[in-house]
Amino acid sequence: MALIKTPDEISAMREGGHLLSRALKAAMDAVTVGATIAQVNVAGEQVILDGGGTPSFKGYRSHPEDMPFPSTLCISVNEEIVHGLGNRDTALKEGDIVGLDIGCWYKGLCTDMATTVAVGKADPEHAKLMEVTRASLLEGVKAARVGGTIKDISAAIESSVKPYGYGIVRALVGHGVGHAVHESPHVPNFVSDQYPRVEIQDGMCLALEPMLGLGGRHEVETGEDGWCIVMKDRSVGAHFEVTIAVTKAGVEILTPLPV
Repeated sequence: MALIKTPDEISAMREGGHLLSRALKAAMDAVTVGATIAQVNVAGEQVILDGGGTPSFKGYRSHPEDMPFPSTLCISVNEEIVHGLGNRDTALKEGDIVGLDIGCWYKGLCTDMATTVAVGKADPEHAKLMEVTRASLLEGVKAARVGGTIKDISAAIESSVKPYGYGIVRALVGHGVGHAVHESPHVPNFVSDQYPRVEIQDGMCLALEPMLGLGGRHEVETGEDGWCIVMKDRSVGAHFEVTIAVTKAGVEILTPLPV
């Protein structure tokens, strides 16, 4: 697969990204007291299918021997930071914090995005966590430029979060996207020498996705279902994500975050 996307490919990703944004909005609107996780999943999935797209998470396997992911959305509640199964009949409760992660194929190209919302009225601490996570994502977007490096994005996200003392999940990072659900390069939300220096080139498409824990720790563990990733300290987490295209003309968010 090519790391760089052509203008025509970026145009197709833009179309798919706007479809994905509408699907995420439908899922957000379905997050209400008493709604089940499965009902939220169906709301988002239907928009993708009606728009001519194909869910990219449903049936996804990390490795050929793994169990395929069963739903269109990853729906993660409270201490579940990512990869919560979207086919559960669990009813949402007032005050729950719900992460909605969604991806789709459209015209042969893939986009990816996520948001975190409250069920009903959010606890002020949880509302602040969501606000800071979203803001850190947008700081990362602003730091992306042709000729810069992935490290510039990582540093912008990390420095945005640092004053608040939240834990930045380190086991999971952003990534390239377009020809596959996950492509090179890794895009960490923190600065680390464990990742190679990668210069941002004209036509790179990246999924930026900070994941923060309220408890100030970064450690996570995998749940019994083999998919859901949970904050090890069981603190509430938040996750926001957009797909961007970086060209000589600037940075474009291909998957606008719904409000």
